[in-house]
Amino acid sequence: MLKTLTGQIKEFKRASIATPLFMIGEVIVEMLIPLLMASIIDKGVETGDMNHILKTGALMLLLALIGLWTGIMGGKYGARASAGFAKNLREAMFDRIQTFSFSNIDKFSTPSLVTRLTTDVTNLQNAFQMILRMFTRAPASLIVAMIMVFSINVKLALVYLGAVIFLAVIVMNIMRRATKYFQQAFPKYDTLNESIQENVTGIRVVKAFVREDYETDKLRKASKAIYDIFVRAEKIITWNMPVMQFTMYTCILLVSWLGARMIVGSELTTGELMSLLTYCLNILMSLMMLSFVFVMISMSEASARRICEILDEESDLKNPENPVELVENGSITFEHVNFGYHKTSEEYVLQDINLSIRSGETVGIIGGTGSAKTSLVNMISRLYDVDEGSVKVGGRDVREYDMEALRNQVSVVLQKNVLFSGTILDNLRWGDLHATEEECRKACELACADEFIQAMPDGYNTWIEQGGSNVSGGQRQRLCIARALLKKPKVLILDDSTSAVDTATDARIRRAFLEEIPDTTKLIIAQRISSVQDADRIIVMDDGKVNAFDTHENLLKSNEIYREVYESQLRGSGDFDKMGGEK
Repeated sequence: MLKTLTGQIKEFKRASIATPLFMIGEVIVEMLIPLLMASIIDKGVETGDMNHILKTGALMLLLALIGLWTGIMGGKYGARASAGFAKNLREAMFDRIQTFSFSNIDKFSTPSLVTRLTTDVTNLQNAFQMILRMFTRAPASLIVAMIMVFSINVKLALVYLGAVIFLAVIVMNIMRRATKYFQQAFPKYDTLNESIQENVTGIRVVKAFVREDYETDKLRKASKAIYDIFVRAEKIITWNMPVMQFTMYTCILLVSWLGARMIVGSELTTGELMSLLTYCLNILMSLMMLSFVFVMISMSEASARRICEILDEESDLKNPENPVELVENGSITFEHVNFGYHKTSEEYVLQDINLSIRSGETVGIIGGTGSAKTSLVNMISRLYDVDEGSVKVGGRDVREYDMEALRNQVSVVLQKNVLFSGTILDNLRWGDLHATEEECRKACELACADEFIQAMPDGYNTWIEQGGSNVSGGQRQRLCIARALLKKPKVLILDDSTSAVDTATDARIRRAFLEEIPDTTKLIIAQRISSVQDADRIIVMDDGKVNAFDTHENLLKSNEIYREVYESQLRGSGDFDKMGGEK
């Protein structure tokens, strides 16, 4: 874990090294000042030597200015190093997430990823800054002060040593008990963020069903869970300050009492006693700072583990050593394909799939909910890898291709249509970054989107809100289809992507595909038979298996499932989920 995290310091190594060096410089300066103060008292005030007082005072002022400068520089470089470390962590995590396959992403929820990129990184940033500054300054100050104390008087130094040992035992016990609560706390943020995300994303549904009170109560419970854990931890940590103060005042009393007796016995000077008391404060303040560092490290330990889970996660999908860059055509072949989302599952989601689709062919895919239609097409663009068998595109196994090259030639309009904040043109150019406005307009004409875009006040420069919340479901689907068409793919997959458009528009889109992109292999998943009946052939999926694969006419004659659904939809009362699979 430590190696993973320190690898993200990168270009901020110099700042990370400079910070503790400046902190040590500040400590050295601070430790010299009490000695000079003792010299002023013993050799200046008591002897009346004004010249010594002025010279030593000037030297103290100079050291104070040097200490101020080193402190400022330590803070400056510490802030630069910790902020840079956090920046690199976020970028590294985000980059790693982009490489994840769908199966990798399935391991982490969206709220969990958001928490790791925000709260957890902030915790590590604060901990790193404290380690660079306080964790360097406090031990250095403690060690130097102890050396100074022993050099002045060994007997009194033993009082400090006893106090240090006592406090170290108490603080370590407090930290050990508090750490277990901090480790429980941060995963709870996932639940909190999940509640917030669901509420904000589905606010229209919440209001439509008058569920504001329910959502508020759910958020309150998630927030209360975090509150309770932190209260338990803080109750333990609050013992830090009373114990520190008790020990500090006890030390001062003991040193003052013993020191006064030594002064009377001429074993100690007044200046030396003053410097010993100053070092006492330095030692105890160093211990207090160390306890704060341990608290922060305890809090950030759970965050560090969660971040490393992302950084150490290896994608299930990797390019071969010498990947194929060119997809020859849009032909698709499934050979004895078995696939399951969970490797421990007893049954496969896709079972012994054998298909051969010609390049340029239009193929409909129909089946009930849960029949694995989407799982089938996910294999083509290698969003998942098959467990057994092979999937070939353009005559080659998809595992032989460079994944970017393959996915550029297999364009998918997913079941859940997603648009991003930006103009319509910005969203369309996800398909082709360098597409001209004319090319974007042509793609929108094919997707029957140009008409409603032109009716908007700003046309193709109309701003799309996050998720496409300011356009209708049908408009969102057509924009996503146009975006996919701009890739000029050899294979186009529409995963129930026209469900929100009327049948007339659906027919116009399919006709445009037939006329304008005849060489592109088109796979159309649909619930309505009217959306696929004009396809060259139709796949009927049933419980993860290919029940039939033939033309519309032949399926009506030979396939009972297809015929029943067709007849029920013709009567206007049918649905594939109601009829499909009933044998």
